[in-house]
Amino acid sequence: MKHNKLLYLMIAGIVLGIFSGWMYGSAMLAVEWIGEMFLDALKMLVVPLIISSMIVGIAGLGDISKVGKTGLIALVYFMTTTCIAVVIGLVMVNIIEPGVAVEMTVEHVPEKVVGKEAVGITDILKTFVSPNLVQSMVKMDILPLIVFSLVFGGVLTTLGEPGKRAIDFFDTINAAVMKIVHLLMYFAPLGVFALIASKLGAAGGGELFLAELAKVGKYAGTVISALLVHGLVVLPIILYVTTRRNPLVYFKNVTEALTTAFSTASSSATMPVTIECAEENNKVSRKAALFVLPLGATVNMDGTALYESVAALFIAQMMGIHLGIGEQMIVFLTATLAAVGAAGIPEAGLVTMVMVLQSVGLPLEGIGMLLSIDWFLDRCRTTVNVWGDSIGAGVVDTLEEKWVEKGDVT
Repeated sequence: MKHNKLLYLMIAGIVLGIFSGWMYGSAMLAVEWIGEMFLDALKMLVVPLIISSMIVGIAGLGDISKVGKTGLIALVYFMTTTCIAVVIGLVMVNIIEPGVAVEMTVEHVPEKVVGKEAVGITDILKTFVSPNLVQSMVKMDILPLIVFSLVFGGVLTTLGEPGKRAIDFFDTINAAVMKIVHLLMYFAPLGVFALIASKLGAAGGGELFLAELAKVGKYAGTVISALLVHGLVVLPIILYVTTRRNPLVYFKNVTEALTTAFSTASSSATMPVTIECAEENNKVSRKAALFVLPLGATVNMDGTALYESVAALFIAQMMGIHLGIGEQMIVFLTATLAAVGAAGIPEAGLVTMVMVLQSVGLPLEGIGMLLSIDWFLDRCRTTVNVWGDSIGAGVVDTLEEKWVEKGDVT
């Protein structure tokens, strides 16, 4: 009952935030600090949660050989769903053609994009490790922390009794952090309201948002339609086929995480709530939740990959540049790989967008047409990212029990 009451209050917070931001515009910037405090409080928990979760999750798998098998199941799921998402995006953008007859009104490369052109695949690979873990914690560079925690947790399982004591220590930290998450969620409806209202207020309120949306409305519609197909059709089918669980019940049980994702536009900040929903509501095993969800929040970006494939073809259509099957295959590969590996790069979404455009020689000026409504689409794709992570935890939990624990995989 408490779960339902909090969920209804969070939904009410979103609705009220949209109404207030729409009606009162920039006046709602007055509550921005409340939303930022809530977001910062969530982010404050991310580093200790990731480190403790990954170590406890790895230890929970027991035999070190099981780690590789479970990791392989997770990786196959992540790559499969990301590839499917990009294909859906490419199919939808080719059918709808949102960029045809749209006038290009931006003549310069946006300031946000300047300096991002030099980032390549090798730069992404280098973010997997860090010379200074403390600096990574300060900068919220999650990827090297995950790599370190995976290795550290694996090594602890080989140290016998001393390793077990260390694992118990991190288990206690994890339990304490999740307790803080419980307390923080009482403030979630207010935080959600403030985040949505202030963001819509910063966009100029309802009238200005509609004016910007009118310029690229067909593009936004294409992105949202593709996200809905992936989130409401493809992912539920994968969940049902692999686990035989009811997708509607599973969805209802993670709604708190999805509303938090929509409000914060951050998979990492939402991760504490995602873990809580997976363990407590959907009864995903603790070891699967603690292993899959921190990993998924960092490398499983279905919504982002889909969005970038649509954006690339929209810009090409708007500029009258034809991209054939060969060029679209390059977009497919670049969007998939970039979305999986770019979590450690600051402003990852923008960086990966630049990479995708440069891979097929499209001008970066086109990004300027997308920035005005990107804050809204960012929330939509983050929600799909978190939904994909949540389903991934259930899928890996079921397959790990079936194939690894029972020895069906050798």
